[in-house]
Amino acid sequence: MKILLIDTCGTTGSVALADTASIVGASLPGRTASERLVPTIRDLAARAGLSLQSLEAVAVVHGPGSFTGIRVGLSAAKGLCHALSLPLVAISRLAILAHLAQPPAGGRIHALLDAGRGEFYSGVYLDGVCLRESLLSRDQLLAALSKQPAHLIVVCEPAVAESLAALNPRLLAEPTAEDALPLALLRIRQNDFDSPAALDANYLRRTDAEIFAKPRPSKPRPASAAHVAVPETPAR
Repeated sequence: MKILLIDTCGTTGSVALADTASIVGASLPGRTASERLVPTIRDLAARAGLSLQSLEAVAVVHGPGSFTGIRVGLSAAKGLCHALSLPLVAISRLAILAHLAQPPAGGRIHALLDAGRGEFYSGVYLDGVCLRESLLSRDQLLAALSKQPAHLIVVCEPAVAESLAALNPRLLAEPTAEDALPLALLRIRQNDFDSPAALDANYLRRTDAEIFAKPRPSKPRPASAAHVAVPETPAR
């Protein structure tokens, strides 16, 4: 089966083409996804000897991660699916990180990514099933782990591993588009596809515009007759 995989959520993006037993991939240098994604897909198809028209599905990592990167990858995936009438599968970056850890059966795994501002993207999985994904502060994360300890905590960023050293996390390599293939194949076999029109990014947080937006001053409301202050009449 010929599948195109796209991941532009991290500091470095990547794309991959899988065809039955073989897979070829290419990386996108930091912050170049918007300019290099489509040309890289074409170059990769040429290297693999495949035409984009021969694709049978597209899989995209739709976050969490860089807002701009997520939008670039998601837009490209949706555009290809629309143009070539292909099914689409969206996969969480946290789910890929948890899968790479290869936890034992019945083991609860906690995957963490840096969300900036002292916060973490958090995903909790049990036997490959997502229990929840959320945005947590450090205190919220520690509180959650004290209530429900994880069998394994996995991260892919050295800064996160250092910040949470007391939790003894396992540091893995940053996931790539190729790493999304097992999860994409599972969804495809189950005919579990996403609607390109309805699919949204997996941001797990507010945008900077929302975070830094200044509250609009409330307009003064005219006093009703019942609330108009009436000066007292001086005593005669």
